[in-house]
Order: sequence, then C-alpha cells, then structure tokens
Amino acid sequence: MELKVLPQDLTVCKVADLSGADLNGAFFFLARTDEELSLVCPTQSVPRNATDRDDGWRGFRIQGILDFSLIGILAKLSGVLAAGGIGIFAVSTFNTDYILVKAENLDRALSLLRESGYTVV
Repeated sequence: MELKVLPQDLTVCKVADLSGADLNGAFFFLARTDEELSLVCPTQSVPRNATDRDDGWRGFRIQGILDFSLIGILAKLSGVLAAGGIGIFAVSTFNTDYILVKAENLDRALSLLRESGYTVV
C-alpha cells in the first residue's frame, strides 16, 4: 500500500462559525456535530475566529481510491503507529483516509510504516 506525505503543516481547530474559513483552499476537513464545528487546515489558513487550536500536525494519505468493502486498513496503519507510541488524528473522505501525526513524530512514523511494508512517497 502506498502512502503520500502531505507538504503542509496542519492545524486542528474549533471554530464558532465558518465566516473566517477559506473554504476555497486546496486542503481542509470540516466536521460539524451537535457539540462542535471542527476544522483541519493548513496552519497559515487558521481562521481568526478559531476558539481552540492545536498546531504542529503533519499528514499523509493512502494513495488511490479505497473501496468501502475493504476492512481494517486504518486499523492496521494506526496499530503500527500505536505500537510505536505515536498518536494519530484520522480523517476520511469518500475516496481514502488521511492520518495526521504531530510533526516531531512524522519521520519516525514513516520509518515504522516502511518497516511494516508500506511504501512512502
């Protein structure tokens, strides 16, 4: 399985509303629940109305389109990282999954994944 490292520094934040968010940017994830509105975006694009934020994330995605019938892909990746003591923040799209790790853990995370048979580009 091939993993592609994302080039930008990322921030996970909570926002009061979307008025300050650049929804035309090339990369962001948005989640709304009955309790919060969360945004993952490039660090330089964090809206001014962010009420909480956690900077210092880097990410990678599973290359290609994952069929919904595939089972355990995210579990296997997160298991490798958990065994190495690396926490994750995972998000999914219709096509694939993205895993974020703290920037200081990125090189070690990628090394662990390579050792487990993943290809990193």
